Amino acid sequence: MNTFDADVIIVGAGPTGLMLAGELSLNGVSALVVDRLAEPIRESRALGFSARTIEEFAQRGLISRLGDVDVIPFGHFGGVPLDYRVLPGGSYGARGIPQSRTEAMLAGWIAERGVEVRRGVEVTGVEQDDDGVGVRIATGDSTGTLRGRYVVGCDGARSVVRTSAGIDFPGTTPTVELRFADITGVQLRPRFSGEPVPGGMVMVLPLGPDRSRVIYYDRAQPLRTGKDPITFEEVAEAFLRLSGEDISGATPLWVSSTTDVSRQAAEYRKGRVFVAGDAAHIPLPIGAQGMSAGIQDAVNLGWKLALDIKGQAPEGLLDTYHAERHPVGARILANTLAQRTLYLGGDEVDPLRQVFTELVRHEEVQRHLVGMVTGLDIRHDVGCDRHPLLGRRLEDKQITRDGVKQSVLTLLESGRGLLLAGSAELRAAAQGWADRVDTVTVQGPDGDHGLDGILVRPDGYVAWVGGPGDGPAAGATGMPLTDALGRWFGPAA
Repeated sequence: MNTFDADVIIVGAGPTGLMLAGELSLNGVSALVVDRLAEPIRESRALGFSARTIEEFAQRGLISRLGDVDVIPFGHFGGVPLDYRVLPGGSYGARGIPQSRTEAMLAGWIAERGVEVRRGVEVTGVEQDDDGVGVRIATGDSTGTLRGRYVVGCDGARSVVRTSAGIDFPGTTPTVELRFADITGVQLRPRFSGEPVPGGMVMVLPLGPDRSRVIYYDRAQPLRTGKDPITFEEVAEAFLRLSGEDISGATPLWVSSTTDVSRQAAEYRKGRVFVAGDAAHIPLPIGAQGMSAGIQDAVNLGWKLALDIKGQAPEGLLDTYHAERHPVGARILANTLAQRTLYLGGDEVDPLRQVFTELVRHEEVQRHLVGMVTGLDIRHDVGCDRHPLLGRRLEDKQITRDGVKQSVLTLLESGRGLLLAGSAELRAAAQGWADRVDTVTVQGPDGDHGLDGILVRPDGYVAWVGGPGDGPAAGATGMPLTDALGRWFGPAA
């Protein structure tokens, strides 16, 4: 008989791993999170998250836990300004929120749900068989093995889980290096989108009343090949030379650097081993797309794993994780490398910038670019695409339920599927899935294309729609409601 320490062992207690643990717990599946660090990180590479991630946090009732969230309606693509309001719900995302704050919020959420996080546990390898996965660990001077039905590597770019499972991680080699420092004690003019300067680029991001992050790219400084860390004196000298602003009297809180190396796992699933977040994809850090993609990986994977573990998953459901998320990761790598060229290129790129600036004056181009970098234009294959809502996210709209107006996203807080039903016939057809899908009668939402029913997956993507009079046997797409329910939630009880 198999004995499992948890249904799912999650390696890595960053935002991706913590979000996945919460998703699993919502669906009654046990998760154990292990991390090699004895304490949560205090430094923060990511300083926010995308518009789609804001919505996914809202779907679980988490966005309010972060307190005041500064949502910026304007942004850029490679330094070319964009108005993100061209899309419903569009924004440059939440900014000025350190990754440590996001992690603390998620850690508090899963602690309330009884999920255990073991720190100071180093994973040295994984071995899977037909029934589960063994995770080899080292804690201090002792070694051991944890066992789960599945293992998810959320353990970063140098993922031991990915390497041990034999998953390739192809990509590009670094060509440029961005250097940065979090400082306090000086007042600087914000440069949110970065500014091209002779010799490179400079950016200043406010982190609080007396704290800023300075980032720069200096064409005169080649890639560092040694392992010695960059010093604040190097940062201050280069920043003065590039921007004309002297930060040498500031107090450095953190100094680091990053390159444009971009890699993606060839497989997001290998048997009972999955990878997510930086273990699956590492893009150039532009627009907080990397951390946002990891959180979205977790929201996509969690409910699918839960249905499988409970014996309710339809055939092939776990394979849809790679099928849906790998193209999203590839697109992020492509758009960040394109932005690198616009952002950090020299005078030779000026003609490209001029043409690009002309193109983004067209609203259709702005909508395309904004949808790409925010994740708001993601569309999954749900078996039919004959309606504009199918496969796309459920937009945040106001609905009326029991005479009270509320956000439609709040109906997804349970982490279960959701059927917005306007007729008793639709509600009756979904009864066989009542243990997995919440059926709610609502008036609205506004702009719902006159639909009588909308079936939404737990990750917030629309899987079926039906117009007035269609009934459960047809739907607006010709697919019966029961077929859509079976496709995503398995056989009726």
